[in-house]
Amino acid sequence: MPKMKTHSSAKKRFKLTGSGKVKRFQANTSHLMRKKSNKAKTRLSGSTLVSKADEGRIKNLLCL
Repeated sequence: MPKMKTHSSAKKRFKLTGSGKVKRFQANTSHLMRKKSNKAKTRLSGSTLVSKADEGRIKNLLCL
């Protein structure tokens, strides 16, 4: 049986926290920022956790 390969785009987009949850960054931050308010830009700057419904699929892509 060959080794499992990690999904290349998933390993660039997601990280694991110490407790095993999956961390992701916010979307809508790459361009068209001048029409967003400062409050919206601040909120989008941080990272957040992946939802429970998607966490299993992401972990499969990361071979965990």
